[in-house]
This record gives sequence, C-alpha cells and structure tokens, in this order.
Amino acid sequence: MLVIRRSTHNPLLKPISDHAWESFGAFNWCPIQDKDKVHSVYRAVSDVKYVHKQELRISSIGYTESADGHHFEKRKQLIAPVFEWEKFGCEDPRVTKINDTYYIFYTALSTFPFGADGIKIAVALTKNFKRIEERHLVTPFNAKAMTLFPEKINGKYVAMLSAHTDSPPVITALAYFDTLEEMWSERYWKTWHDNINDHRIDLRRSESDHVEIGAAPIKTKDGWLLVYSHIQNYFSDHKIFGIEALLLDLKDPSKIIARTSGPLLVPEETYEEFGQVPNVIFPSGAFVAGKKLFIYYGATDTTGCRASVDLEDLLYSIKKEPVFVRHHDNPILKPLTENTWENKAVFNPAAIDLKGKVHIIYRAMGMDDTSVMGYATSKNGKDITERFDQPIYGPRQAFEGKTHPGNSGCEDPRITELEDKLHMFYTAYDGVNPPVVAASSIATKDFLKQDWKWTQPALVTPVGIDNKDACLFPEKIHGHYLVFHRAHNHICLDPIRSLDFAVDKVESFTPIIGPRIGMWDGAKVGIAAPPIKTKKGWLLFYHGVSASSTYRVGAVLLQLKDPTILLARTTDAIFEPETEYEKNGQVNEVVFPCGVVNRGGTIYLYYGGGDSVVGVATAKLDRILKAMDV
Repeated sequence: MLVIRRSTHNPLLKPISDHAWESFGAFNWCPIQDKDKVHSVYRAVSDVKYVHKQELRISSIGYTESADGHHFEKRKQLIAPVFEWEKFGCEDPRVTKINDTYYIFYTALSTFPFGADGIKIAVALTKNFKRIEERHLVTPFNAKAMTLFPEKINGKYVAMLSAHTDSPPVITALAYFDTLEEMWSERYWKTWHDNINDHRIDLRRSESDHVEIGAAPIKTKDGWLLVYSHIQNYFSDHKIFGIEALLLDLKDPSKIIARTSGPLLVPEETYEEFGQVPNVIFPSGAFVAGKKLFIYYGATDTTGCRASVDLEDLLYSIKKEPVFVRHHDNPILKPLTENTWENKAVFNPAAIDLKGKVHIIYRAMGMDDTSVMGYATSKNGKDITERFDQPIYGPRQAFEGKTHPGNSGCEDPRITELEDKLHMFYTAYDGVNPPVVAASSIATKDFLKQDWKWTQPALVTPVGIDNKDACLFPEKIHGHYLVFHRAHNHICLDPIRSLDFAVDKVESFTPIIGPRIGMWDGAKVGIAAPPIKTKKGWLLFYHGVSASSTYRVGAVLLQLKDPTILLARTTDAIFEPETEYEKNGQVNEVVFPCGVVNRGGTIYLYYGGGDSVVGVATAKLDRILKAMDV
C-alpha cells in the first residue's frame, strides 16, 4: 500500500522568458545529491531560432541547484550544441556520479527533420558542474535514455539504455564495461549491437506498450530500484503516459524481481494535462532522502515537477505485501439451496458493530433474480453466529419492483447510525429505468430487538439519472446532513436539508473523487461503506473498476472539518480479486465491499466475491493511516 504525493508547489521548474535558451520549456530534469546540495540538469528549449538554415526550437542542457531538493536557483546553460553529432539539439539528461566525476548522458540530435539515424546517445563529463571537461558521442546507432548504475556490479560498470526508440518496438538493454572509456568506444558498440538480443531486458507489460528508461537505478536492500516511463496503448491514438517502478536483482540486473502492479502516476493535474505536449508525464530523475523516494518528472514537455513516496511502502507494494488478510474460512456466507430467496447468490454486505456483535445485512438473490436483504451476525467479526432464514427487507415500491424478467429489487446496502436510527441506503432497480438511490430507516432499539420496523422507502436521488453506491455521512457537518453517492462514474458528496426523503432529495452532484485513466480505478469509482472517523481524517474505502472491468479496493483520507477535501488517496489497490470465489462468479474478477467495521484498531472489510458470496478480510488501521499520513 502506498500513497504518491505531488509537491503542492508543482511545477517547480518552469521556462524563463528572459532566458532565450529556455524560454519555451524547462523539463525532464535529473537531480543528484552531493553532500549538502542537490544538483540538477534538465532539458531547456528555446523559442524558434534560425539554425543551420532551419527554423526550429533548439534543446540544450540546463543546470540548477538546491539546498533542499525543492527550491532551485542559479540556473544556467550547461551543455549547448557544439559538435556535428548534436547540432540540432541536446535533450533529456541523466546524471550519475562515479568517483569524482559526474557522467551526464543525453540525447544528441544530428539531423533535421528528426529521424532515427540522427538520434543517438552522447555523454558529457564534469567534476563540479562549472564546466564540461569532455564530451563524446556514445552510440553509433539510434538510441536514447542511457543511464549508468552508480557502482560496479560484479567488477564491471553497467549501463541501461533504450535502443531503436524511434523505430519501435524499443529494445531496452544492458551494457557492461571494463573501463569507463569503453562507453564511447565505437568498436565496443559495434560488437555489442551485433549481439543486441543477448543484452535485452523487456520492461513492457504487453506488446502494445512502450517503455523508456527514466531515472538512474537506486540501490535498496531489496534490489536496484528503477523508475521508468511506461506508455499504455502506444501504437494507438489513446496513449496513456505513466510512471512505474520495478526491482532488479542486485547481483544480476538483467533479472526483474518484481514491479508495481500499475502506474504510480498518470496525468491528472492541470499542469500535466495542458502544455506543449498534452497529457505527458516523463520521469527523468529520482533519489532517496531519509525515508522518502523523490521522483522528478517532466510535465507536458514544458515544466519540471516532483512527487514523493515512502520508500518502504513502495518496496512493500512492489513485492506485493498484502494489506488485507482474508479469513481462512471465507466465504463466510454462501447461497442456501433450501431458501428460494437466496439460493442463487449472497453478496455485497453492509455491516455495523452494535452491542458486541457485527450485524451483516447482505444482498441476496433467488433464481428469479430479485434482490432482497438477508441478515446475519458475528460475535468475533469473522465467523457467523446467527443467520435468518427469511429476508429482513425487500421491494415495496414501484421503483424497485420487477417490471421485466431479469435483475430487479433492493441492491448493495450501506448502513449508518445517526440520531438513534439506522439509515440504510441502497440501490433501487426496476429492471428498466436507470438505478436510483433509495433509503429506509429503523430505530436502533428495534433493530437490536430484530423487530424489523423499517420506514417506507423513499428515493434519495432523482429519477432518470443512473446513481448508486450511496450512504448517509455518519455525522452532520456544519449543521448539514451529507450523502455519498455515485454519478457519472465519480464519487460525489452533497448536502441534503433533511432526512425526510419524501420531501428533500439530493439535488446537486459534487464530484470529489474520480477515475484515474490508465490506473486500476480508471473506469469508475464508488464508495465501499460509510467512512471511519480517525484523528487524521475520515478514512473512506472505495471500489475502483479498471478498463478490463476488474473491481478492486482503495482508500482515501478526507478532511475532518470539510470532507469534500481530499488529503490522501492510495496509489495502488489495497485489495483485489485473488481467490477462485472472487475471480469466478456471476460477475468475474470482483471484490465489492459495502461494510467496514473498526474493532480496536483492526479493520474488518465485508465484501461480495464475484457477485456470488460474502467474504471478510482484516487489516491494521495504523498501517493504513501511516501510509496516508499527511
């Protein structure tokens, strides 16, 4: 489980109109720590110039420095095109220090219009960033994005590079050198290129994707950490630029140990979506300071930005350390053949902890595909101690009655206690019209007596608008009731004047959490259960649906005084389909929680598996809050 945080001051690096050489763009920067200073080189782009009988923008390599890795100053042009092999620009630097020398690798452009034959790797050497001592053309073939490991591995210097990037698919490969001077030996590279397939390391997830090396590898206890660019759907008009990470074996960096399950970042912020090249983020540098990994990236080929993540959390996530642990006797509820109302499926349970018991209200279906609510209890939160043989709630109004064969009824309950009542919000569906949110309540004392005196249901959201995944907020905020609901694939939180839904309905749709295109929750999101109040904020679990229709679970932390303000959001999914009963069911690849209980710092997550059974999983609240700490 991890949370990526963008700097609130992004972009940190911007073009400067008074500097002709960087007036159009300043991005794709690569920092390196040295004692009490952070040096950074970056790609700087001029406005249109007339160069070599061509009108074009020229890229060069800029330099800036910082005392804290956040506030950068003393900017200057460090590497400008001089040689024939770079006369049309120097791009995208990456820097590694070996002994007392900094090796700055960059892309050298020798032809215009730009083409594969004129795009190669070069290197510049400096000891202090005050002047460049040497410059060399490295590869005699098309290549980009070379980076050097910061120490020898098995007695050799090791570099990683992307070859033939401009005639994809790209070839990511390793190169081993006996001496540093071999890095610019044409003879070495001819032999290496003749055997290029022996050096390959494939970072792609599928053949439709494209990767490019990002930051220089970072040594950790678990392996070499590589932050890199991963582009989904590269050969289509729907490219999704993301930043990912993986671990390479410390002794054999050609072996991938583990990787993130998806992007750490995709374009979301305005400065990542709008610029010279829209919807592009590109990682070019990273370093560890204290317990955090700082990732430096370019946004829209215009500016330089920074994000951070707890290094330990990132390593746990890459290694797939579980956050939630399933109960060994899952599923805790299955369909019962002897009960016609629940002999097809039981799933998507609400849960509330009252008087020493966890009360579970679950969605049940018989063979007629009508959804009703069943009831069960558990004293220890895991094992079922009581289960009713009759439903405790079912369709009573036209908006949830069956009008055609197929699914209909009362679906996916969430329950909140407020003002001595239990308020159950659920999805009402008649099988024809768009689903809507309905509510019914019951006095807490009647509920505990199992005297099912539910009020007549009323609609909470307007007819004709698809709306689901709703609950009443567990407290009034500034004197107002609040309702979570889902509209247009976003989680919304809106006020309502009273709990008399025959009179008052949710009239506004205010999105606070949306899908992140290209990530595990890229298609739609909806709440799991009412939020839990903690000292750090309201902890809200939610489900996210991917482009491949897999349902997973994440979490967000909302501000206590104003829960429309998002404090933190998990980058990766913290629970996902793994078992047979979650991967196969009425709907495959689904974990769908509607109930969450906090018992003494242990979170109990009650969920539907495959839209067919009920399971429970537990996690430590402290671990979740630590990752989401703000």
